[in-house]
Amino acid sequence: MNQTLSINNLPDLLTVKEVAQILRVSPLTIKRWGKRGKLPAIRINSRGDRRYKKEAVLWLLGIQQKEE
Repeated sequence: MNQTLSINNLPDLLTVKEVAQILRVSPLTIKRWGKRGKLPAIRINSRGDRRYKKEAVLWLLGIQQKEE
């Protein structure tokens, strides 16, 4: 299942892998940015998996969300 993520239909919370794919950087870079506060992560479940808000990722790309 190797589908390309489209900015138009992204889920509200993205995985490290998805964010890395969108921003074209490595997953390790995404984790580093989280530690530095550049891209804050939300921790879910008992393992502490990271998720990132779509708005934060789009903001990094310079894309402002439309007010609905």
